[in-house]
Amino acid sequence: MAEEQAGGGKVAQRVFDALEALKAIEDEADRAREISVFLRQYGPKVKELSDLRRDFVLRQREQKVPHRKIAAKIDVSPSTVQDIERGYSGSGKTRPRKEKAEDADGGAGTAD
Repeated sequence: MAEEQAGGGKVAQRVFDALEALKAIEDEADRAREISVFLRQYGPKVKELSDLRRDFVLRQREQKVPHRKIAAKIDVSPSTVQDIERGYSGSGKTRPRKEKAEDADGGAGTAD
């Protein structure tokens, strides 16, 4: 599916190739220095890319495009599209938990 989409992952593959090139630097000090340069710039760039992807998802949802269709377009699962739309990133550990049924009714039916 991804190969059918515009770009087909070719740009992403070049990024992966560059990461492999970092790992392949023979001199340990040079490799560590280059990795440091990469890691300093990695965080902000990932945030920018995540924001661009979220903007796309939000525009699609404004046009009432279903989660499944968006998921197919960007080669992720429908639940990932929902997470992107909600602004979630990272693991499920960082997401707000749903209230349990007994918490939602104020603990009714429990003995004090």
